[in-house]
Parts: sequence; structure tokens; C-alpha cells
Amino acid sequence: MSSFKSYGKVDESEQAMLEVRRKSRKRITIIALSTIVLIGVVFAAVFGTVAHNNNNNSNDGESNVASVSSSVKAVCDVTLYKDACYSSLGSVAQSGDVRPENLFLLSIKVALGEVSKAAQYFSEKGGFSGLNVDERIKNCKDLLGLAVDHLNSSLVSGGKFSLVDVLEDLRTWLSAAGTYQQTCIDGFVEAEKALKSSVFNNLKNSTEFTSNSLAIVTWLDKAASTVNLRRLLSALPHQDEEPKWLHSKDRKMLQADDLKKKANIVVAKDGSGNFKTITSALTHVPEKSDKRTVIYVKKGIYNENVRVEKTKWNVMIIGDGMNATIVSGSLNFVDGTPTFSSATFAVFGKNFIARDMGFRNTAGPEKHQAVALMNTADQAVYYRCQIDAFQDSLYAHSNRQFYRECNIYGTVDFIFGNSAVVLQNCNIFPRVPMQGQQNTITAQGKTDPNMNTGISIQNCSISPFGDLSSVQTYLGRPWKNYSTTVFMQSTLGSFINPNGWLPWVGNSAPDTIFYAEFQNVGPGASTKNRVKWKGLKTITLKQATKFTVKTFISGDKWIPASGATFKSSL
Repeated sequence: MSSFKSYGKVDESEQAMLEVRRKSRKRITIIALSTIVLIGVVFAAVFGTVAHNNNNNSNDGESNVASVSSSVKAVCDVTLYKDACYSSLGSVAQSGDVRPENLFLLSIKVALGEVSKAAQYFSEKGGFSGLNVDERIKNCKDLLGLAVDHLNSSLVSGGKFSLVDVLEDLRTWLSAAGTYQQTCIDGFVEAEKALKSSVFNNLKNSTEFTSNSLAIVTWLDKAASTVNLRRLLSALPHQDEEPKWLHSKDRKMLQADDLKKKANIVVAKDGSGNFKTITSALTHVPEKSDKRTVIYVKKGIYNENVRVEKTKWNVMIIGDGMNATIVSGSLNFVDGTPTFSSATFAVFGKNFIARDMGFRNTAGPEKHQAVALMNTADQAVYYRCQIDAFQDSLYAHSNRQFYRECNIYGTVDFIFGNSAVVLQNCNIFPRVPMQGQQNTITAQGKTDPNMNTGISIQNCSISPFGDLSSVQTYLGRPWKNYSTTVFMQSTLGSFINPNGWLPWVGNSAPDTIFYAEFQNVGPGASTKNRVKWKGLKTITLKQATKFTVKTFISGDKWIPASGATFKSSL
């Protein structure tokens, strides 16, 4: 750039544009080369695996894959449902197009087809009766619609961009697509046998195909890490760019002290705003907008069940404080509402931000599952919020989420779900449950080893709310076979049971879970008498780093736009 200055013929704006073009060309070149290297590594893995298998199993004669090309077989060998993979990808062998990225995209297409069929099944469902059946079927329609959306997003991004550039997004969206289908199935666990069997059978192909797509992209992701492409890409300027929806005007507003004055919509119970309810305000948010819509909710208790629909993107709701602006509801399982539908405040639209808000469910411990806040939106931030309920208070359902300086109250499994979520600098308050119950802080729901999900609790304070001297309180219990939860650098009170963790059933837990405690302090932090489960790990600094904001949810790329403070690493 010094050569430009010496001639004195290029002004500052032209010079800046030249620099941008130069960086763009550099980025495109590096990504192109990186993709070539990745594909080369994958091809080597594919054909190396095939050659190895042929040398060692030349007489094994697997008739069910005889017509499948060796490259398709090698790709399918990384999946959990190999037969389903062979049957769905085998036709590719006829076309001769067996590039890894095309096999991956094809796997998404077949998964999308099966999920669409399953969605049609629920649209036509009738003839069954029983507790909450209609509501559970409605939930499945919504959930499978979300799964279709995420598979479509994966298909579009996988075909439009360099795979190296979007691997993390693809893993997140495919993990979410699997979670949506599992949540539908979970809704019928206690249903009559015929309905339960029908639901499971109609989702069998879609769940297996979605899992296979996730396995393939995870394999590609590991290949990229093997050749250090992530490290190479991390040095590029675009890694520090703000989200496309964050315009310069928006950025200045988020940093300003008068954020409330510049809100697009004002909600006030006394009629001094544009609307008296949050639900009414949300109907005036533009559909799928790339621009931030700020809704200021004045102090008061808003008795309503709110849904931020999936088409309401980039919504920010700001209140007058977690104890001043409160959204309150009381839907619950005992009175007939399925857990997924019971949330007082439910968020589906991506890039959601809540700040200085309170969310509560007043159903009480005797009503069992009663959610205060449910979030399934990707890249959602909750800053200085209060989540107040008993059982199942915070449903961190899916995708990437971040909570900072929040107060969270509950009893049984009160932080649960299958998102990739980091809770940082939060106050977590186990409270008095109904008589005979034990408190469990977390219940993580990872069902597939390739999902990039889990609960990470960092630098939080876990303290009793009320007298828990006669209540057994545990850090969590494994809801699903691959349950993943880490408590790190947090303060644990003495009321935590020395065993630390509670089995879901029986006396132990699946060996496939991943539970860890790292650098915690306080009288409840001693791990001397913890349960002796294979899945309860002693982790290193390097392993703990995998559960930080930067590594686990790539939060340093999207959290800054919320105005929330955060710590990127350990």
C-alpha cells in the first residue's frame, strides 16, 4: 500500500476499495485451494478405506452392497445407518458422479424427501384420541416444518458456498433437524401403543437419513481439521466481519444508551406505547427481515403466552429490567399441555435477542413440566434476563444459544434440551420442589454422537433459593444416551450432593454420555465422591476449551451484535 501513497494518485476511498478487493481475491483463492485440499483428503480417505477393505475382506461377498460403488460404500461406512445409506445413495454409482460433496448433498435431498413425507403423515392424521393427541400432532407439524427448513438451508448453503466455509453451520442445522424429529417422537412416549408405533414407523426413514447426512458432514469436518484448514481460514479478514444483517446504523443503536428511545415498537400495559401486548407487537415485525427490529416493553407483568414465529428474524426485545418487565404464564403438562407447548415465551425466529426481561411460569411444582422460556432459534442471545419456574424452566431446545448474567430458577431438569448452549456469568438457583422430588439442574438431550450439541455452564454461581437442607440436589442427569454437559470455572454451593450426578433410570448411566467438571470452586465442587461413571470425564485445559463461546458456538462472530458482554475463551 506504500507504493500507492508514494505516487499520490489514489485517494483514501479508492485505496480502501482496492484493499477490500485484494482481501476478497485472497479469500476466494484460499477457500478454493482449501476446498481442493479437503476434497483431496476425503478422496484419499475414501479410496484408501476401500483398498484396505478390499485387501482384508476380498471374500466377504456382502450382497446388499454389491451394486454400490466403492466410493459410496466408503462414505456410508461413516454413518450409523449403513443399509439406509446404501439404499439411498446407491443410484449415484450409475451416474459416475461420486465426489464427496455431491454425495453429501444427495444425502440431504433424500432426508428432505423423507421428512416431507413424515410431515404429510401428520397433516393427514386423524382417528386417534387420547390425552393431548391433537396438540402433540400439531407440535409434530411445527417441528417437522422446522426440520424441513433446516434441511433446505443445509442444502442451499452446501450447494452455494464452499463446504469448508459452512461446515459448522451445516452440523448445527442438521443436528437441529434431528432434534426436531426426536422431539416429535418424545411427545408420544406415553401414548397408546398403536399411535406410538405409527409415529415411530413414519419417522424411521427420515431420522435415519438425517443422521446419515450429519455423520457425513461430521466426517468432512474432521477431514478439514486434519489438514488445518480451519486454522488457515481463521486468519482471513472475513472471520471478523459482522453478521450481514447488522448494518452500521443498527450497530450504533445497539451501543447507545438511548436504545429504548430508538425502538421500532413500544409495548406498554398503560396504553402509552404502540401496543398493549407483546403478541400484538410481533404481528407488525416484518417477515424474514435482514434488519433489526427493536421492541421496547415497558415495565409491568404481561400475562400472555408469546411466540416469536420462525419468520420473525432479527427481533430484539428489551425491557426495564428482569424484575420489572415480566412475561407470565401457567400452561403445564398436568393440566393437558405437552411440554413443548407449555412455554410462556417461545422463540423460533433466528438471531433473536432478549435483554432486561423476565420470563416465568407460575404453574408450580405440582404441575410438573411447565416451561418459562423455550428457544429453538439459531444464534439467540439472552442478556440480563430472568427465567423463573420449577420443572423444565429453561428449554434450550436446539441450534446455538448464549445466556449472560441471567437468573435461572427451577427444580427438576430445569435447564434442558439439545442445543449447543453456553451459560456464562449466570446465577442458577435450585429451589424447593414438591415433596419427595429431587432437584436436577440439567437434563441434556443429545441422541446422536455426531451432533455438536451440549450444555456448557461457565463462570456461573449455583446457590440455593430457599431452604434445601432436606432436598437432594444434583448437577444433572442424562436424558438421552449421548447427554453432554460441562460445568467449568463455576462456584458450587455445599448443598450439591457429593455424588454430583443422578442416573435417569437405574443405578448408572450410559457409557456414551460426556459429563465433566473443570476448575470449579466452592464447597460443592469437590469431585472426590462423585459417581464412578465411565462417561464422567476428567478433562484437560485443551478439552475444556472446546466448550467455550468461541469454540463451541462460534459466539465471537455473532454475540457482539447483541451488545452483551461475553468471554470468548477460558
